[in-house]
Amino acid sequence: SYAICLSGVSLMTATTTEKKKVFVETFGCQMNKSDSEHMLGLLDEIGYEPTPDIKGADLMILNTCAIREGAEDKVYSYLGAWRGYKEARPGSLIAVGGCVAQDAGEAMRKRAPYVDLVFGTHNLHRLPELVMKASSGEPVVEIYQELPEDLPETPVHRLNDISAWVSIIYGCDYNCTYCIVPYVRGREKSRSPQSIFEEVKSLAESGYKEVTLLGQNVTAYGHDLEPKLHLGDLLRQLAVPELEAIKRLRFVTGHPRDLNVEIIDAVRDLPQACEYFHIPIQAGDERTLRRMARGYNVDFYRRKVDEIRSRIPDAAITTDLIVGFPGESEEEFMNTVRLVEEICFDVANTAAYSPRQHTPSANWDGQVPEAEKYERLRYLNTVVGDVSHRLNKRLLGRKVEILVEGRSDRGMNRLMGRTRTNKIVNFEGPDALIGQLVDVEVTAANPWALRGALKVGLTV
Repeated sequence: SYAICLSGVSLMTATTTEKKKVFVETFGCQMNKSDSEHMLGLLDEIGYEPTPDIKGADLMILNTCAIREGAEDKVYSYLGAWRGYKEARPGSLIAVGGCVAQDAGEAMRKRAPYVDLVFGTHNLHRLPELVMKASSGEPVVEIYQELPEDLPETPVHRLNDISAWVSIIYGCDYNCTYCIVPYVRGREKSRSPQSIFEEVKSLAESGYKEVTLLGQNVTAYGHDLEPKLHLGDLLRQLAVPELEAIKRLRFVTGHPRDLNVEIIDAVRDLPQACEYFHIPIQAGDERTLRRMARGYNVDFYRRKVDEIRSRIPDAAITTDLIVGFPGESEEEFMNTVRLVEEICFDVANTAAYSPRQHTPSANWDGQVPEAEKYERLRYLNTVVGDVSHRLNKRLLGRKVEILVEGRSDRGMNRLMGRTRTNKIVNFEGPDALIGQLVDVEVTAANPWALRGALKVGLTV
């Protein structure tokens, strides 16, 4: 079991008494979802178990995301509703973690004094001690400005028994002018390859089939280690017979400047590595990229795409795009549209620019009116959808391998899984296939998902 060494606080696991209930609401990216699984793992050691029923929870945790404007308003809206649950259940606690908590600190309790605990992104490992202090009736606000020198290994309560997230690097060393991540997540800090290997080995022994390696800038992994490594080295260390139960390895999200040829070649060479690259470009215009401080131009990005497709012709390439960046003209926006049509991204996650405090661009002149931003976003989404649809239709009649994740939201008679290139496929089949790798024939395609037909004898 995971050992927690605390000063002045006695933590007893509930081995003989009924466990308390914890409800966690998670906003934001895969990193936040992974953090929530670690919260549940830590709290299990002091006698808490997860519940989907917030009204019956002894502890309510809101794990927050600060990436978009209005994030704080969303947090306080939730907390206002949670106040009623707390009042209806005397002795229950409200805790707030994640990026909004990291940024707000003491100000959060001033605005919502009924919150019992505020903790940040850098001291998640101290959650059991902080909850125990808050349980004694002492409101707690603890925010670390940096990650600990030695990254602590924390237990995990996984919410999925098929695919798992494994964080390999924290923080980001880039200073994009629109992004709050370096402020709330800190500078880059890589985990040791030994600790990552042991975590993945444990997942393999537990029957997991897929692992996604996570980081705010996952392609920067290893540059701060001694000796230095890169993500391609790590992939090769994980693609070994000892971990043969892991059939798929993925990684998200990286920066184009750190996607070296050695990483691409590792994906090409390793059967476990999925042919899927998420490479955010953010804009298709040279001046906008310079003002975003992205550190590359459009031609550099094109060369990265060429490096991938020349080595792995069937690889899926997805991206992130921001429209309405301060000062963006109509012509500059259209350069982004034209790049989408040129590159032919399998998927593009799009967003209207959102000014964030602590970022330079929030105070710049030339802020694009909201109506104009959302008109551009609507147009871009139409183009993105058309391109995705065209690419997906190329798969009609082809056999694809999918990892079956569960029942489809599109109908309870259907299952849902993902291809190696991360495309969603819905098909009819029995529950016995959940967690299995199966081959299906693609029978229909839309911009966001595929339909498939399972053939007898196609189970992998």
